[in-house]
Amino acid sequence: MTAKKTITVETLIKAPIEKIWEFWTNPEDITKWCTASEDWHTTRAENNLKTGGKFLTRMEAKDGSFGFDFEGIYTDVITNEKIGYTTLDDRKVDITFSQTESGIQITETFEAENENPIEMQKMGWQAILNNFKNYTEK
Repeated sequence: MTAKKTITVETLIKAPIEKIWEFWTNPEDITKWCTASEDWHTTRAENNLKTGGKFLTRMEAKDGSFGFDFEGIYTDVITNEKIGYTTLDDRKVDITFSQTESGIQITETFEAENENPIEMQKMGWQAILNNFKNYTEK
């Protein structure tokens, strides 16, 4: 079996960690920021934030042409510091929230899937992270 390629995206957010954590994990907030582009939206989010808990985020094209559920099971949850999960297609994702002098550094490292080019995946995840930054800092 070939090792999965990992991709890392990151951003720096100027907001208190408590606000960042709340917006990252609260389903109502997730539906407001979790999109990669303006022509998509998140219609539903469920989040049982604990080790062994499940999450589901429903993403759909606004024109109704396509949609999918992004789901996983949490493997590691340390409030205000770290979230780890495994997607239903068995890819591992680690997210860290680190305090710096300039704000909170969020780093997401995830195993790439095999359907889309690596650069496209990186751009999509980075776009979602950028939307989160904009939503949280406004």
